[in-house]
Parts: sequence; C-alpha cells; structure tokens
Amino acid sequence: MSQIMEEDVRRETLKRVAHELAQAGQKQNAPLTEEQIVTVLEENLMTVIPEITEVRPQTLECDVVRFQNNKEKWVALVGLLDGYPYEIFTGLQDDEEGIILPKNVVHGKIIKQVNLDGSKRYDFQFENKRGYKTTVEGLSEKFNPEYWNYAKLISGVLRYRMPLEHVIKLVGSLSLKDESINTWKTGVERALKKYLPGVHDDDCINDSAE
Repeated sequence: MSQIMEEDVRRETLKRVAHELAQAGQKQNAPLTEEQIVTVLEENLMTVIPEITEVRPQTLECDVVRFQNNKEKWVALVGLLDGYPYEIFTGLQDDEEGIILPKNVVHGKIIKQVNLDGSKRYDFQFENKRGYKTTVEGLSEKFNPEYWNYAKLISGVLRYRMPLEHVIKLVGSLSLKDESINTWKTGVERALKKYLPGVHDDDCINDSAE
C-alpha cells in the first residue's frame, strides 16, 4: 500500500473512532470511562483498517441494494469482505436484460466460479423464504457490458482498500456523457454510502429505491 493511501486509511480510522466515541458519550450523556474508551477503540481498530486480500475468496457475503436509474429499477450487489465493500455489480431488475429478485431478498452470496475452458464467472446465490437456495449464474452476461466495465473499475479500488469516502468521491467525479450512466453513478454512490460510519440505510437508499 502506498504511503499516501496508508495516510488516508489512518485519517479515516481516526475520524471513525472519534465519531464512535462521540456517539457513545452522547448516548449516556456523561464522560466515558477508561474501559468504555478501550472497548470502542478495540471494536473500531479491528474492523476499520481492512487488510488488502490479494486473492479473492471464492465466496463473499453480499448485500442487495435497489435504486432507480433514469426511471428504471436497478439492483446493486455489494460483495463484502469482513463487512467492508470489496466489489460491486449493478444491473437492471429485468428478466431479459438483467435479473429479477424477490423483494424480500436483501442478502446473498457472490460466488466466483471457474468454467471448463478456464474462464471465470461470478454467480449470485440467495435463499428464499422457505430456505431453498437459488443461484443466478454468469452475472457478467446478465448486465450491460458498459456498466459492467465501470463496476469493475470501482471494484478494483475497493479491493485495494482505498478509503471508502475517496471511492465515493471517485465515482462522483466520473465525467460521463450518457445521462443514464450519470444517474447510475448516483445510485452507486448511495449504495456505497450506507457503509460509511454513522450512516443508516434510510439516509441513502430508500429515497432512491421507490
């Protein structure tokens, strides 16, 4: 990891720890004890600074985030490693040009598979209300190639643990001529913002999923 990126991670770590300490103090309306401060530090320092994982695990936990793109319903599949965004896939909620998922599906798994010819693909697996597993194979074949390529770019910086607030700024700074892609990147920003400290799902997702 470069020195600049390390400094960014340290800065984000301090901000997140400071936020958690402030939140804890406000809840009890009194100064925190030494033990309480140690607890907050341990919880945050163990999870805030994610290590770079060179080899992607075959299976990642995944959050399903729905948003609107130019009046069309879209879905983002956010792969998580240790609770931190590691990759993102986006596409239409459409049976022919994307994927259709039951409304109650908000979590699942993204599984990396190797085909017989050596090529790789990503599958999405989820459980229905009865506990039966359903697997959607070949996400890259389900989604628009242009959006897929942009998502690969974003996933690349997520995997190398660029601080999340910088990833969101990067997505927002993409200068794209297509209006549909511009509204798409807004949806991606909102999908990632839910993982920032102090942000709740309602703050960044619900208003884009109607």
